[in-house]
Parts: sequence; C-alpha cells; structure tokens
Amino acid sequence: MTSVEDLAQFVVQSSERDLSDAAREQLRIRILDALGCAIAGMEGEPVRKVRAQAGTFHAGGRCSLIGGGTAPPDWAAFYNGALVSYLDFNDGYLARGETCHPSGTLAPVLAAAEYAGANGRETVTALALAYQVQCRLSDVAPVRAAGFDYATQGAYAVAAGVAKALGLDVERTAHAIAISGAALNALRVTRTGRLSAWSRLAYPYMAACCLRAVVLAGAGITGPLEVLEGEKGFMDAIAGVFEIHWAGEDLERVRRTVVRKHDADIHTQTAIEAVLELKRRNRFEAAEVEHVDLETFEVAYHLAGGGEEGDRTVVESREDAGHSLPYVVAAALLDGRVMPEQYRPENLRRPEAVRLLSETTVRANPAYSRDFPNEMPCRVRLRLRDGRVLSKEMREYPGFFTQPITWAAARAKFDTLTGPCTTAEQRDAIADAVANLEEVPVSKLMRLLAAVASPTPENAAGGRLH
Repeated sequence: MTSVEDLAQFVVQSSERDLSDAAREQLRIRILDALGCAIAGMEGEPVRKVRAQAGTFHAGGRCSLIGGGTAPPDWAAFYNGALVSYLDFNDGYLARGETCHPSGTLAPVLAAAEYAGANGRETVTALALAYQVQCRLSDVAPVRAAGFDYATQGAYAVAAGVAKALGLDVERTAHAIAISGAALNALRVTRTGRLSAWSRLAYPYMAACCLRAVVLAGAGITGPLEVLEGEKGFMDAIAGVFEIHWAGEDLERVRRTVVRKHDADIHTQTAIEAVLELKRRNRFEAAEVEHVDLETFEVAYHLAGGGEEGDRTVVESREDAGHSLPYVVAAALLDGRVMPEQYRPENLRRPEAVRLLSETTVRANPAYSRDFPNEMPCRVRLRLRDGRVLSKEMREYPGFFTQPITWAAARAKFDTLTGPCTTAEQRDAIADAVANLEEVPVSKLMRLLAAVASPTPENAAGGRLH
C-alpha cells in the first residue's frame, strides 16, 4: 500500500543523476515556457491585486517577485505562481481521468530554493520531483470525477518539491506532505460553469499554503502520516485505492507533459490547429463560414465543448473564453491565431465572434475518446456559404509529447510573450540562466526576473506567435 513515508523516502533519495538528458532538456523548456507566461501576465487584473496585497501586508522578505520587490517565501510562491497561471498558457499533463498543469509547482520550488540558498542542481531535482508526483497521482488517483480539482494532488507534489528544495530529512518530509495533503483539498467547482478569477489562483494559493506547511514540518510540527491510506484519508474519502511503488519511480514524467502552442485550454489545441490548417490551405474569411461542426474526445467535450462542466457558448470573460471550444475556434477563424490579445474585452464582444459561437456544434466521438490521452484527436468540418464543406482531422500538434517542443521553439514563444516588457539583452540573460540553471545560483535567475518591468496594458502580451 502506498504511504507518505514511501513517498518521502523517494523524495530524499532522488538526485539530479536520476534525470536523463532528454528529461533535463524538457524540464528547462518547461521552466522557460512558464516564465514567459509569467512575465506576459503581469498586467492581469487578478495578479495585480495579489501583488498589491503582497506589498501592503507582506512587504520585505528574502524572496524575489517577478517584476520587482521582495516578499516572504509563501507570498512569493503565491504571486509568482499566479503570474505563471494567469494566461492559462503554461504546460499540461493529460491522464485518462485528470488534466493538470505541473508548471504550477515552479513558483513554490523557486521560492523555497531562493530562501534556502539552494543551487541550480538541487532546484532542478526538486522541480523534477514535483512534476513526477503531480503527474503520477494524476495517472493513478484522478479526482475530477469525484468533484475535486487537480490542486488536490498538487498539494502532495508541491510539498515534495519544496521539502526537497529546503533539504528536509525523510521524517520531516513525510510530515510536510501529510499536513499538505490533509489540509488542501480543492473543489472542482472552480473550473465548472461560469469561470471566475479563482480558476487562475486556486493552484498558486494552494502552493503558498503548502510552502507554509512544509516550513512548519521543518520546525517539528507533525502531520497525519496515514493521510493517503488511513481511515478517512485521501484514498478512503476521495480517490479510491491505488498503488504507486515510489521506490521504483524515476524523474522522467516531464517528458509526457505538453506545451501549448495556442493560448487556450489544453484540450482545444488540436482543434485550433485544424482550423488554422484549413484557413492556410483554402484561403477563406470567417464571414464565409456558415456552420462549424466539431467532433472531439469526451474530455474536451465535457470541459470545453458544452458537456457536463457547463455551457461554453456564453463568453463574458477571459476565463470563460479560454475554456470555450466554440470561442477559440471562432478566434482562430477570425484572426488566424489564438494568443492573449484574442481575449481582450473588445474581441470577446465582436458580432462575428458571437455569431460563430452560435453556429458551432461540438460532439464527443467515442472512437476519439478511446485514443485519448495518447492522442488528442478531433475533426473540424466547416460549411461555407458557397456550399463547400472543408474538413480536417488532427490527432497531435507541435508541443504534444509525441512532437516534443525544441528549445528554439520555446525560445520563440518566450520572446513573443515577453517582448513588450523586456529588452533583447534581458531575454537573452533570462534564457541563458534557464539553459544553464544547474550551473548557476537560483538567486541569479530570480534577480533577472525581478528586474523585468511591467508592460503597459495596451501592449501586454500582444505579440504574435509564429
């Protein structure tokens, strides 16, 4: 039976030698990708409010804030993590019953590492551990169907990564994970129906609370060590019985994570890619489209297509639009891209976008559902006013784990997102620090991120990703 003590032993015994070169490269790419999203998200209203709270009540501290200032480690984890999550453009992991965004673990790991004065090797190992725990729990202990959010498994992942970064021993690591797992069980309602700002902040908030829990455990506070398998524990109350043989685990799961090419829900990436391919090949305007018929896998239908998690044709906010298959398809048809600027209020209200929302039908295809998550299959059919019917099936996209993104492609996305608020010299310095993170102090990277200036609202994240 899986136990917190087994997981803690895995955390303490893991080292950077357990990472393959391929996993190391993909982890660096995920870091650069997440930091690009974070820098581009600095003008988001929810994160500005979090920043104001950090400055008003929690100024000072040893940890750097992206864009300037310092805070205690928990508030640095919250604010920097909110930046990573705000655009909803960071990486993802697809399991049959769960989808998560493992780069949500980056900000708390960086905050803990900076606080502890950890070196780059220790930080990379801690982050790889957090990725492994988040992804493997998603594989064997999905919680979405039970009404819980992936931040629930994230509590175990963040605690593992932060405990590693702080150098806790096995006993205190076990208590840190136990406290976090017992205290931080998030409800799925955050991501159903009409979405709120909390959909971007739920994971960062959990991560900040987790960091506090790990510090408490490091000071000797004990937690319920039977949190996984015990009476009314995680298995009994939420996930059901599962087993992970932690002693046999590696640090390679990062290679199964995916990077988003388009700024939209992870499950919509192939549909957007199919629409853009049809536009490239057939040269039509959005006004010529009479109806859109979209077949996709069941998870995409339920989460973004109008299934069990709510109507996705009512779009009133960035949060609604990014999780609406009909909207992101409309944006792709109208603009030939889906990037942060497609979520500006004036773009959400465009009459042609509203028309296309009402003319889009989304259906789940059982055959496609059987192929998920090893593929992300979909078929887009467009009926044009001149009678033509255009169709495209897509099963993967550049950035899916079967087509791993290269450092050059990740750097291009980073440059596009951060262009409005960085100089070429700053972009080069941040990318170089990430590329060589195992050889440099984490404090160097954090100083570079703190020196970034906030973009002006009209220019924020306005670039085009080629």
